[in-house]
Amino acid sequence: MTESSSPILELIDATVIVNQGTPNEKTILDHVNFVMQAGDFVTVLGSNGAGKSTFLNVIAGSLPLSSGQVLINGQDVTKLNEIKRTHLISRVFQDPKMGTAPRMTVAENLLLSARRGKRHRLVSRKLTKAKKDQFKTLVDQMGNGLGQRLDVATGQLSGGQRQALSFVMATITKPALLLLDEHTAALDPKTSAQLLKVTNERIHVDQLTALMITHNLEDALKFGNRLIIINAGRIEFEARDQDKERLHLNDLLDHFKKY
Repeated sequence: MTESSSPILELIDATVIVNQGTPNEKTILDHVNFVMQAGDFVTVLGSNGAGKSTFLNVIAGSLPLSSGQVLINGQDVTKLNEIKRTHLISRVFQDPKMGTAPRMTVAENLLLSARRGKRHRLVSRKLTKAKKDQFKTLVDQMGNGLGQRLDVATGQLSGGQRQALSFVMATITKPALLLLDEHTAALDPKTSAQLLKVTNERIHVDQLTALMITHNLEDALKFGNRLIIINAGRIEFEARDQDKERLHLNDLLDHFKKY
């Protein structure tokens, strides 16, 4: 991770209150201040209901803030919805069915994602042989046979292949910020480990800036240069670089015992 004078992401007093003005009013994100520099890979931990998904939804634009600001590349995107942030943010969800068009082929999905955030005249709408060869090279890196299924409808893929496709689509053009929302949680252990390995490699080779929610404490320790724990809508703990490398599983378990 390289320090930058202009952060990739800034959350300033980010607050989300639901059911405002009613007896059921609740603060689910509580004046969160958070900064990511270019190349940061942050793993995010927290119990169910702690606010992890709210945290990502606020960044993605799928959940509006009650107060505070979200800045990406120095641009105030607080008022921009999810669709208007897609030229800056890519997201891979927990559910393999999300993020891909089931009736379109693998190659067609990839062509669509290659055009994301670009002027149409800069990216061909035609699925040429050269383009398909390029896509095959990309998906072959996933190591799950996806390269042999470019002409297959995405709805016919296995869950692991579909999630691998979602990841390639999210990173085919370098986003300012990559959000990984428990993207391996629905997969079997072997498939999950393979996707995490490729995820880590792609983030480092392409120098992506990424946030990854996980429930797996060992994965949170193994991957990324920063780790945060969210509890009750606040960032309660953070470790980075050498401090993160010195953390052990028992250290994380001790933190969770406090909540």
